[in-house]
Amino acid sequence: MTKQNKAFKFRLLPNKEQVVLLAKTFGCVRFVYNKMLAERKETYEKFKDDKETLKKQKFPTPAKYKGEFPFLKEVDSLALANAQINLQTAYKNYFEGNAEFPKFKNRKAKQSYTTNLVNGNIELKDGHIKLPKLKLVKIKQHRKIPADYKLKSCNISRMKSGKYYVSVLTEYEKDIQPKKIENVVGLDFAMAELYVSSENEKANYPRYYHVMSEKLTKAQRILSKSKKGSARWNEQRLVVAKLHKKVANQRMNYLHHKSKKLASNFDAVVIEDLNMKGMSQALHFGKSVHDNGWGMFTTFLAYKLKEQGKQLVKIDKWFPSTKKCSCCGAEKPMSLSERTYQCSCGYVAERNYNSAVNIKNEGLRLLALS
Repeated sequence: MTKQNKAFKFRLLPNKEQVVLLAKTFGCVRFVYNKMLAERKETYEKFKDDKETLKKQKFPTPAKYKGEFPFLKEVDSLALANAQINLQTAYKNYFEGNAEFPKFKNRKAKQSYTTNLVNGNIELKDGHIKLPKLKLVKIKQHRKIPADYKLKSCNISRMKSGKYYVSVLTEYEKDIQPKKIENVVGLDFAMAELYVSSENEKANYPRYYHVMSEKLTKAQRILSKSKKGSARWNEQRLVVAKLHKKVANQRMNYLHHKSKKLASNFDAVVIEDLNMKGMSQALHFGKSVHDNGWGMFTTFLAYKLKEQGKQLVKIDKWFPSTKKCSCCGAEKPMSLSERTYQCSCGYVAERNYNSAVNIKNEGLRLLALS
């Protein structure tokens, strides 16, 4: 039996008093994070030439500030403690070379906080969720959490549209037996389709952002002409936020369906380990890369396969999947504008399909080695 985590996201419907307390909590979490970061920056400047000493320096705790700033006592102490943990993680990632130096949070950043289950302080019952300090908050619970799933923590967030959500993290035990690998598919990332498979199937991603772009442009133009802070500006701001949220929901729903289909039909899925941010900046793809949500898609695919004892295989991003002939193995240079692969051996195929077959073959080689 192995322990697995699963999150359930529900719409939160707080009353007026709870809305005020949520706003205070978001603000206090941001305040504590920034205070601790300011102290860490001072320490960093002092010991930046001595990294060993710098690593040994202890983080300040939220309790340190409660005497000077009594308003911090009004909110959930676990939310403040998690702000400290988040900053520690950000520092660790920086020192390991996986992220930039932590930045200060501002009011425009995502408003959210995390709280943990301690002595029954979080509980789901009768269309409500009990949360620290907030007590019972009404939720739209569209599906039940199985009785054998243990609650671990909750992340409460406020969207720009003004809606509140709670993501409930649970832990459960499952006997996952490794699946015998028989059916394998390779996926090649494609800008317009999302992917082309080694089965010559195109995902045909609907490009939700592109479809909505005309409405978004019009709504944002009206917003830019409104006086900031006015009732009309605030009303139009919500219109823009709701359009963005609709696109995000459509994208997420589509990616869930596609990843579920692949995880159901294949024992292993092979993809390239791509750096999407780097591709977007270097090749000036911009919105096209972010629209299809490849990173989100691979995340969904990974956990759906893992739950069934199946595998997501990532091959090296430098593997010449595009240059290589999937028929004879010969290589030749390919420009971005070339959409058909033509080899001297006589093999002709659509560029992405040829790449997908190469990706599958490399995945099969790696699976055989393991």
